[in-house]
Amino acid sequence: MRIGSVSHSLLMLIAGGTASLILAAGTARAAPRAQTDLVEFEKMTWVEVKSALAAGKTTALIYTGGVEERGPQNANGGHNLIAHATVEAIARELGNAIFLPVLPYTPNDAEPIPGTIGITNELLAAILERITEQAFLNGFRNVILMGDHAGGQPEVYEEVANKLNARYGALRVFYCDQVYRPANDAFDQYLAQHGYPPGLHGYLFDTSEMMYLDKDNTWVRRDLVSSALGDPVVDGKVQIGPQSPYNGIQGDARRSTAELGKRAFDMKVDYAVRQIRSLVPTK
Repeated sequence: MRIGSVSHSLLMLIAGGTASLILAAGTARAAPRAQTDLVEFEKMTWVEVKSALAAGKTTALIYTGGVEERGPQNANGGHNLIAHATVEAIARELGNAIFLPVLPYTPNDAEPIPGTIGITNELLAAILERITEQAFLNGFRNVILMGDHAGGQPEVYEEVANKLNARYGALRVFYCDQVYRPANDAFDQYLAQHGYPPGLHGYLFDTSEMMYLDKDNTWVRRDLVSSALGDPVVDGKVQIGPQSPYNGIQGDARRSTAELGKRAFDMKVDYAVRQIRSLVPTK
């Protein structure tokens, strides 16, 4: 209880404009190095974080992934692979941000097909709130919430942002929704315009993006991509019939390529960066 009280008091001090007290805490024996290329919080030392904050990297990016079955061809943790690469690219493009460790679980439920492990909306909300407040205590002034999985979006992310914004005046929390649904919809439109089959899960979109990011060839079973066909999707709805393969694919992943995956990846980063730059106050 005492720890919580201390944390709350510190946050109120920061919100009141005394963030320098936190940033000044702890003096390194050697002058911090200017590490302008460091954007991954868990791979930085405290000295490097302090130096980055002082240099203006005061925006923390919190990205959620997820663990779920994604067809016979894709590893269950594909959301986490994508989330980590995406948030790192966003942080580097922004130039004033550091990304926190990707949250590997999001709202979902285990299915008859093994591979899915999820949490509840309530747990996600509590985790996002806690991590955001911890980011503030570290000296960040803005926090961006984003996710690679549909679970909890947009409701949980919006509710957490609104709750904390009402609690802390100068410290701000933003939900970046463009990186998920709008970017995904835009890529699906590209696929349709170029004659690719539609899908909803474990299909060409998911598989192509994972193929692009799978640099060490451990996330995608490439020998199975040519046979990665699931239930058809018509007018945005999966058609499950008596002959359903029930293999975790909704759509058709057989024409997946790393080139398509790069296009999808770049689109998501671009959508996110443009939205974040419009949200975060600039001096």
